Amino acid sequence: MFKNIEKYDIYIIVAVMALTCFGVVMVFSASAVMADKRYHDGFYFLKRQGGFALVGMVLMFAVMKIDYHLWQKYAIYALALSLLLLVAVLIPGVGGAAGGSSRWIKLALGFRFQPSEFAKIALIIFMAFSLDRKQERIMLLGKGFLPYMGVLMILLSLLLVQPDMGSAVTLFLVAFTMLFAAGTRPRHIISVFLLALPFVYFLIVNVPYRLRRVTAFLDPWKDPLGGGYQAIQSLLALGKGGLIGVGLGNSRQKLFYLPEAHTDFILAVIGEEFGFFGVMIVIGIFFLLVQRALCVALAAPDAFGRYLALGIASLFGIEALVNMGVVFGLLPTKGLALPFLSYGGSSLIISMFAVGILLNISSGLNLPGGLLLPIRKTASQ
Repeated sequence: MFKNIEKYDIYIIVAVMALTCFGVVMVFSASAVMADKRYHDGFYFLKRQGGFALVGMVLMFAVMKIDYHLWQKYAIYALALSLLLLVAVLIPGVGGAAGGSSRWIKLALGFRFQPSEFAKIALIIFMAFSLDRKQERIMLLGKGFLPYMGVLMILLSLLLVQPDMGSAVTLFLVAFTMLFAAGTRPRHIISVFLLALPFVYFLIVNVPYRLRRVTAFLDPWKDPLGGGYQAIQSLLALGKGGLIGVGLGNSRQKLFYLPEAHTDFILAVIGEEFGFFGVMIVIGIFFLLVQRALCVALAAPDAFGRYLALGIASLFGIEALVNMGVVFGLLPTKGLALPFLSYGGSSLIISMFAVGILLNISSGLNLPGGLLLPIRKTASQ
């Protein structure tokens, strides 16, 4: 597994391993009391997340040895499969509902799979494959830009039906980041953003729970026991942590005050137990991971590798920024996991799969150390 590991970017490996291992510890810390009450087993989420982490690590080290060009052959199939899975979650008896949303496919032994996580990496692989083939034609509206909008609209529609606004926003931003980097005309991108504004307004104003989230974001203290409850509890957790925190396992807000403490708001628990410095270390590791992924994108030997690495870097960066923005009260509350840290097998395993692809792209590249960016492409694989 670790043979010739020096060929791959060690910064990415260390960052991902650190986040994943710390995530398993924090999932246990955030969920032990709740798991004991709900499942009569305080180690319930620890055992599951530990298992997910082990599977994810094995998958990461296996995928990093597979030539990333292989994924070109399966790009269209992966996208088609993601569409089928997103449809499947809406079928009664196949999809599993929780919290008013149908986002999961029920598997054996109580496990569930979230197709939206697979759709993210499937879209990135497909777009990298397609952008590599189109090259200069991406600047054209009809043959270059609009076909991507058609694919993206289908994916977003299926996500919004579930509903999964967080994943829809993520896919939208990742896709446009890749299109912009590929040379899409800025006026095309700006036009879509302007056209999307009335639609987003409609989605918010005409869906009561989304409207409550936005109004709670603007003034959470107006409804402290309703729409503003999660945001307030998150800020209280961060405030109690101070500079150095109250210590591992000593969080009070996770004791049935902070909803989804082991998933969407795990960073708030980290802030309470490890303080400002702990949160800054987590942010620093994410910054390092995204920066090194961009290094790989800049130094990749071909266009497919560049777009693929850029898409993965964008995915991790956007998901982390959105989750942190919610925890810090800078964005309205939405269900989006913090990569590698939040509880959830689908998110963790797919993220580790994406890291494996990223590591394979980095194989054989003479990347600069630390936070430097390569000036030009270097040796290919």
